[in-house]
Amino acid sequence: MDSAVQAAGSQFELNEDQRAIQAMAEAFAAERVAPNALEWDRERHFPADVIRETGPLGLGGIYIRDDVGGSALGRLDAVLIFEALSRACPAFSSFISIHNMAASMIDRFGSDEQRQRILPKLTSMEWLASYCLTEPGSGSDAAALKTKAERSGGNGSDYVLNGAKQFISGAGDSDVYVVMARTGADGPKGISTFVVPKDAPGLSFGANEKKMGWHMQSTRQVIFEDCKVPAENLLSSEGAGFGIAMAGLDGGRLNIAACSLGGAQSALDKALAYASERKAFGKTIDQFQALQFKLADMETELQASRIFLYAAASKLDAKAHDASKWSAMAKRFVTDTGFRIANDALQLFGGYGYLHDYGVEKLVRDLRVHQILEGTNEIMRVIVARHMIGRQ
Repeated sequence: MDSAVQAAGSQFELNEDQRAIQAMAEAFAAERVAPNALEWDRERHFPADVIRETGPLGLGGIYIRDDVGGSALGRLDAVLIFEALSRACPAFSSFISIHNMAASMIDRFGSDEQRQRILPKLTSMEWLASYCLTEPGSGSDAAALKTKAERSGGNGSDYVLNGAKQFISGAGDSDVYVVMARTGADGPKGISTFVVPKDAPGLSFGANEKKMGWHMQSTRQVIFEDCKVPAENLLSSEGAGFGIAMAGLDGGRLNIAACSLGGAQSALDKALAYASERKAFGKTIDQFQALQFKLADMETELQASRIFLYAAASKLDAKAHDASKWSAMAKRFVTDTGFRIANDALQLFGGYGYLHDYGVEKLVRDLRVHQILEGTNEIMRVIVARHMIGRQ
């Protein structure tokens, strides 16, 4: 295990089990993800087979209760896992995070019947899951979503959904979609949550988006055209959907911050190795003080991010009153810092950093979107400020 990770972990007294979890994720990532990451990115290949291999390791339900096959771990445990996986490929790790976020919503808010019917297939990774909130006309203003769900069938036995979701990771590849749709009036109180299977009649997918990064993940629109969903797939009750959606985001923000942290650590590791080999003016470039200062700043900012993120995860585990504020702060700080470190690493490589085979430009591309998803970093500032001035 990297000594820097050990040093940060010791601040939060990682126990033997947590260190074993961390080592397990690192070993899987090194063996099954890292050797293939550049090819997956280049070929825009979604490695469903390798993703499903994480199920027997307990990564399909990291913080899902164990009666449905979950690992019942904490949020700090999850951060350790996503950080480790992201050192091999942030896009791979991010999909595992999205799957877990969708599954956790069913675990937290589903009935026992729903949990027993759906979650064992998710925790085993037999089924993959996607989270569907964002729409073409409503990004940060999630409460303005327009996708509608109306009662249908005898005695209201079904709902019929119409609308579209945008920027959905895993769309077309996932087996289950946790969907926020409007069942009532405008605003957050009119939103409900549904579990929609891939084979639901009226469900279709748009073309795969051509993206800057995250090439190994499919990203498509999810389209509902008189899409019929059994009423038994409504989570909780009508009108509870916005709260369900928001409840999943604190953990999701920490997960995506962990993905930035792992990607940034990988970029720094690559930069250090390159600087010790590349020669200029008769000596390796790590002997130049200007470059040493840059490396020192990158290391300092990375360790500050790690300690901040572990602290925020510990607060969420403890259900601290300010956990949401810390989750937002950590997401903003770590994703901004992670992207900057990856970008600085590319600069250190010079022209070689711009080449695909070195893997640094992939990290820059993959980490850039982390500043946007799970709530943009501008929205994170809004959340923090509202907590500070007493509006939440």
